[in-house]
Amino acid sequence: MTKIKIGIIGVGRIGKLHAGHIARHPQAELHIVSDVMISDSLKEWAAELGIPHVSADYRDVLQDPEVQAVYICSSTHTHVPLIEEAAKAGKHIFCEKPISMDYLQTQQALETVKEYGVLLQTGFNRRFDHNFKRVRDCVLEGKIGDPHLIKITSRDPAPPPAEYIKVSGGLFMDMAIHDFDMARFVANSEVVEVYAQGAVLVDPVIGELGDIDTAITTLKFANGALGVIDNSRQAVYGYDQRVEVFGSKGCIQIANDHPNTAEISTKDAVYRDNPKYFFLERYEQAYAEETLAFLHAIVNGTKVPVDGNDAFQAERIAAAAKRSLLEGRPVKLEEI
Repeated sequence: MTKIKIGIIGVGRIGKLHAGHIARHPQAELHIVSDVMISDSLKEWAAELGIPHVSADYRDVLQDPEVQAVYICSSTHTHVPLIEEAAKAGKHIFCEKPISMDYLQTQQALETVKEYGVLLQTGFNRRFDHNFKRVRDCVLEGKIGDPHLIKITSRDPAPPPAEYIKVSGGLFMDMAIHDFDMARFVANSEVVEVYAQGAVLVDPVIGELGDIDTAITTLKFANGALGVIDNSRQAVYGYDQRVEVFGSKGCIQIANDHPNTAEISTKDAVYRDNPKYFFLERYEQAYAEETLAFLHAIVNGTKVPVDGNDAFQAERIAAAAKRSLLEGRPVKLEEI
């Protein structure tokens, strides 16, 4: 069996996560990784996974004739030029979200991908989560009728450090972009209008850096449904990820994942363990499933399940949300 040879550009936390899933896939071979920081520990990690080549120059990945597909897991500001170079080199591409902080740059990258006829999958891993996928399937099967109301709760267990906030693109682009994608996914409809309100309630440093840490975003969809997303940078009880879709024939809700299903009852209270704390723990299987989907598309010559347009649309919603916050008004997506 011929294996798909893959290269990874950027092997920080998320790059290493993808590397682990690729290494365990019987039809894939992790051929080369590159990172701007090559340390002894990185070389040891690569050796443990059986990766034959490690480089400080990303061009070694793109110029390797044996590499068929590349994972772009580097800093967001590098995504567009790397996508364009990878497409011109004839490599299929998996790129972490967002593709860029500017949807016009993303559009430019997508045009290059189309021109060179390669696949591009975007890293919206939550679509592959067992809970969220069940909601989407339920909507598509008509089990709750026409969607009327969509509610998404997305709260992190702790705010990121100030250095990350400076380069993150802000709450809407960095954090809520997953929720904007999920809203389109479960509604099975495009967003046509956005109204956002935000505040700094968690960490004043975030406000000093020009961002917010708490937000409510309301959405109008092309199919007539209404949506609301609430975000917070800090939920002290853990990683809070919930969705509800209410429709003409019923409602579907999903709750948080917990380490176990044990419920303890005493004379004082009935309680259970907190939700899973970290996103890598919560979505571990979803990350594995998205890699399976990407490799399946390459092997079978089919479309990827989350393409560049999905990234583009989520970025447009994020831009609309930011404009709405700054201008204090609803923003139609046709303005973006």
